[in-house]
Amino acid sequence: MKKVNIILLALLLSLSAMAQDERKVSAIMFKEFQPAVITFADGHKLNQPLANVFLKNATLLFPKGEYTMEANMDNIVAVDFPNLSFVTIDRQMAYLVDSVGGNSLYCVELFDKETYERNLRNNINISNLSLGDQISTTTVDINTEDDYKLPVFCHYFMKLDGKFVKVHERNLSRALSKEKRTMMKRIMALPDFSWQRKESLIQLLKAISN
Repeated sequence: MKKVNIILLALLLSLSAMAQDERKVSAIMFKEFQPAVITFADGHKLNQPLANVFLKNATLLFPKGEYTMEANMDNIVAVDFPNLSFVTIDRQMAYLVDSVGGNSLYCVELFDKETYERNLRNNINISNLSLGDQISTTTVDINTEDDYKLPVFCHYFMKLDGKFVKVHERNLSRALSKEKRTMMKRIMALPDFSWQRKESLIQLLKAISN
């Protein structure tokens, strides 16, 4: 487990803006820490009173004393919050978007640190501020609330026949039968199809799962 400086989290908690999916976000997924049930690789479950998801690297956060801890994701296979369920894919927390039969679509949300820091440099008079493990601030002059907009991006995975596949035409083509590849191409040919559009990927999941 890693210590995340509490001053850093205080700042991140205060940063809110409208993201691509029109929900307010900060560097944590939920506005407030929530209870969660953590499932480990050996099947053991732990009830964690307060937890959240760190969008810097899609890992689990939980408070411990004066610090907020970043969990070691190696042995965590699932985390269930009251209104959202996650599984661990490549040490990152991915939430369930939709499922059809035995197949499912998952999403990992991450914010682009480089873009964020570039936006800060361009839009805010700021000194002695970093997004590493610790943070110290001297002067921060915010021009507008939009200056703190976090560039959050969605990375999608499909669970097909029990295996996780990163959503990309090449990856899916390798994982699908010839018949299902044909179905995929039909969905891809639709005028509003996009690999970054959740609705398109749900439509694709349904087509290749029937």
